[in-house]
Amino acid sequence: MPSSLFAATLVVHIVLAVSLFLPAVLLPFALRTRRAAAESASGTIRVLLAMQSRGTVVIGIGLAVTGLALLGTLGLTLLGQPWLVVALSIYVLNLVLAFFVQRPNLRPLLGIRGSVDDRIWVSRARRQRYVSYVMAGMIGTIGFLMSTKPALW
Repeated sequence: MPSSLFAATLVVHIVLAVSLFLPAVLLPFALRTRRAAAESASGTIRVLLAMQSRGTVVIGIGLAVTGLALLGTLGLTLLGQPWLVVALSIYVLNLVLAFFVQRPNLRPLLGIRGSVDDRIWVSRARRQRYVSYVMAGMIGTIGFLMSTKPALW
């Protein structure tokens, strides 16, 4: 693969990778108040909800295609770059957290109604933000590994 095609594939892959779990990280902050949850018709929240509910399959397919193209280009040299192996492992953990913890817990958060449930809503919203902080920290770690490319072993 020519270097310009490799670079373009890498950029598309990174954009798709970030956009796959970005809604799970941002939604708990966008839904910080009960009012924001009730007015989920706002532009930002609507886009994040659409990305999370309908965009994941398309983004995931694009991510798999570009990932396979990159793996085909890198081949076994991938194993010689431990920082990349660690970054990919953290990314997989982040996806697992997004799809099996964050995403399922956001649905009931959107469905809680009325002032009777305010304490429950606030408690669940706070928990979702903590998960988002962990996910954001993992994203930052991946960014650090990709920018510094440290010799890990």
